[in-house]
Amino acid sequence: MRDAAETGPGSFQTASRRTVLAGLAASTAATVAQWSGARTAAAASSPSASRSGAPLSLTLLGTNGGPPPLATRYGISSALVVNGRTYVVDCGRGAVSQYLRAGLSMPSLTGIFLTHLHSDHIVDYFAFPLLSAGAAGAAGFTTPVNVYGPGPAGIDSTVAVAPGPIPGTAEMTELAARAYAASPTFFMKEHTGADPMTLLRVHDVLPPSGSLASASDTAPDMTPFTVMEDDDVKVTAVLVAHGAVFPAYAYRFDTEHGSVVFSGDTAPTPNLVRLARHADVLVHEALYPAALAGLGLPQALIDHILATHTDVADLGRIAAEADVTTLVATHLGPGDPQVVPDATWRRLLKESARRSGFTGSTVLGKDLLTLPVRG
Repeated sequence: MRDAAETGPGSFQTASRRTVLAGLAASTAATVAQWSGARTAAAASSPSASRSGAPLSLTLLGTNGGPPPLATRYGISSALVVNGRTYVVDCGRGAVSQYLRAGLSMPSLTGIFLTHLHSDHIVDYFAFPLLSAGAAGAAGFTTPVNVYGPGPAGIDSTVAVAPGPIPGTAEMTELAARAYAASPTFFMKEHTGADPMTLLRVHDVLPPSGSLASASDTAPDMTPFTVMEDDDVKVTAVLVAHGAVFPAYAYRFDTEHGSVVFSGDTAPTPNLVRLARHADVLVHEALYPAALAGLGLPQALIDHILATHTDVADLGRIAAEADVTTLVATHLGPGDPQVVPDATWRRLLKESARRSGFTGSTVLGKDLLTLPVRG
């Protein structure tokens, strides 16, 4: 895989690995070598990278919107399988478990893309290398996974628990490695594990210098820019409008078999329409404002949610303007089926499509739903 810095006008910073577990590097190498043969053999008999058998398929690992956990939906996360290689977009609560429940193998994991750094999109991110380091077969991997996520935006936190500059994806990863250093240290001391940081190549993604984006203008009109490109896929991104969050991205994956766009969390923005133009599948967040009132939320929070997300009633218009083939609603808010039943979501999607003249397919996201994508 080519380094992101070689593929487009955006600004990228690749994390230089700090020696979190310096005295045990030799032990890591020995452990990886020891497990490598067993893992290679086990991977050959591991579950297929795609249950559909299609060269391009989309699996929704989790479809809940927002940090509060639900018993009925897992946190937001999706997996795109391209020619047997798996790319995960966002890592919400339970993403690792759902990844394996979907029949995906860790050796197929090639890339992780984070749209933004809200907790419900990243809480299971470091769990991938932390739990898979040193594991055998379908549950482990030795080839480093490329990670792409928002870089530091030069914003200072005033929160007492973590004042100072807010870290981007690379520094966040290094801080996570330090926070969880005890576990791999003990495992590696007994020659039964590996350093999780050896399994990641982290790339901070910053907006192109000419975009004029800033913390006060988080999603100005812009042309999509290249994040990475390899033999299977080209990934482009644009900034989207998600309140104070900066940078927040939507990603587009173009392959020889078709194209899939992930909106991330966003209010309606022309940038998303521009990115999704003529895509085969648009995976877009969905909010049902009328259901918020009955949740007992403070009005200020309701107002914030309305201002930073996309009403399901607008999805048909967005899909029609982008001229996509299929619209998939995910990151459902509220996500509890007892609050908004699936039948209600489907009705709302169809009404939105009908009002806007969108004639493509509409799909309600459900955990572990797998869709073959055909361009």
